[in-house]
Amino acid sequence: MTTATFTLVLVPPLPDETRSWPDKLVAAVPGIEVLCPQGPEDVGAALGRADAAYGTLTPELLGMAGNLRWLQAPQAGPPPGFYHPALVRHPVQVTNMRDTYTDHVATHTLALVLALARQLPHYVREQAAANWAPDWSDGGVLPLGEARALVVGTGAVGAETGRLLAAFGTRVEGVDARITEAPPGFDRVVPADLLDRVLPQADIVVLTVPHTPRTEGLMDAGRIALMKRGACLINVGRGPIVRLDDLVTALDSGRLRGAALDVMEQEPLPADHPLWRHPRALLTPHVAGAGPHAAERRFEVLADNARRFAAGQPLINVVDKSQWF
Repeated sequence: MTTATFTLVLVPPLPDETRSWPDKLVAAVPGIEVLCPQGPEDVGAALGRADAAYGTLTPELLGMAGNLRWLQAPQAGPPPGFYHPALVRHPVQVTNMRDTYTDHVATHTLALVLALARQLPHYVREQAAANWAPDWSDGGVLPLGEARALVVGTGAVGAETGRLLAAFGTRVEGVDARITEAPPGFDRVVPADLLDRVLPQADIVVLTVPHTPRTEGLMDAGRIALMKRGACLINVGRGPIVRLDDLVTALDSGRLRGAALDVMEQEPLPADHPLWRHPRALLTPHVAGAGPHAAERRFEVLADNARRFAAGQPLINVVDKSQWF
């Protein structure tokens, strides 16, 4: 009988998509032992044997995992509280699911940009009222071939979004805390500390950055005021990046042409929030990553890292825990 090389625990609660993963992992990763505890007592016992885990570990659960060396986060950007202080201090290496939804999120982002550029939120509302209200004014359309876009966060999603925008003739620049080389379609990428300098030049500002200690509240009243009058703001990163009260004020004043948000500070957005009915706002309910093959892609990240872990090779999608990404 073959002795297991390492033990991985699938930490509940987990979605139905993971039910087939234990057998698939055993078939894909030689020497792996996969534990699938159900009740609280079983979770503690399993974590006591764990070299690796998939899921969310509270401080209490982390304290039960004395041998843990690798934790695979289930999301690209886990919810607030995932990177709690005990996890940040712990020597465990954390990996995430980034770059599993790139094509879906970038396509959704472009749809939001096009909708604002062509006044689709306005026309959808007029359609609901059976009102024929064409706008033939020059300002009714934002011509992408004459526009400048600033992509804040030029990782996988930001890079693909910029490439798609460039295909429309848009001049694309990026801002990133780590990446310095301009991806295809970008004129340049500047460091994060130059955001305030380049923000006023953009007709379209696309936010793809994760929620981190540095990006929380990134777009507040002061920074929104730096944006070009008549610009569009699109957020497909994380909700806490944009202060919604400050955004509503900017939309009410007409300073911004429009805002399209797939993520909000509070989700679900309360039914009485003014953005639901704002004529300059377009909202989608955190669905930019929706699309086929998501479960298969998440499994492949887990399986790839499990093979690497077993072989003592570097893992992919490693996170700087102190920065949450």
